[in-house]
Amino acid sequence: MGKFDALFEDEEDIFSGTPKSKYWDISNQSISDLVEDEFDDVVERLAVMEAILSETHDYEDLDKMIKQYAFEHMDKVNTLKKSVYMELAGHLIFRAGD
Repeated sequence: MGKFDALFEDEEDIFSGTPKSKYWDISNQSISDLVEDEFDDVVERLAVMEAILSETHDYEDLDKMIKQYAFEHMDKVNTLKKSVYMELAGHLIFRAGD
């Protein structure tokens, strides 16, 4: 066991909360313009991914495909969500220090 493995044994113990809860803690303490800008970046990224998918799939089927993928790959999606929350929290912390 590595020296930091204990931090990730229980997702509720990651620095006193989940990656999602820590993101919202940081978000709620950040300047609203900064949070809005970061959220706009997330929406832009989502729009680009949707546009890329629409090049090979029908727009009407995207929501169904996304939900089906999330259901079939729940563990992978949950792990990726945690990583994204941690990345977004890092962006807020980094930009708040500027």
